[in-house]
Amino acid sequence: MPEQITKYPEVTLQILKEAGARCGEGAEQKILTKCPPKQFCALPTGEICVYGLGQIPTMTQVSTAELSRVVCPKDDQTVLDRFHPMIVWAGLLVVVFAIGLAVGVIGKNRVK
Repeated sequence: MPEQITKYPEVTLQILKEAGARCGEGAEQKILTKCPPKQFCALPTGEICVYGLGQIPTMTQVSTAELSRVVCPKDDQTVLDRFHPMIVWAGLLVVVFAIGLAVGVIGKNRVK
């Protein structure tokens, strides 16, 4: 039986009720036993658990990792994510070397 995600869970539950589902009434949960009772709907043909966006981490059938692959696919990486780690480390090494060089020059001029 499905778990559903919606931006408007109250509206979805109301629509299901008006279509004949028993929602939030304490109907027996045969399959979706972990669904919060207020979000549970029983129909003659099955069960539905309605989740709002903020409740996604509590879902049992879909993980946040599965959703993130769809919502944030690899092609939508940030600019820093696109750089190979070796390039990042090489850049960091250059910056550290430049700082060391600058500190050495300043220190040498102070000693004179």
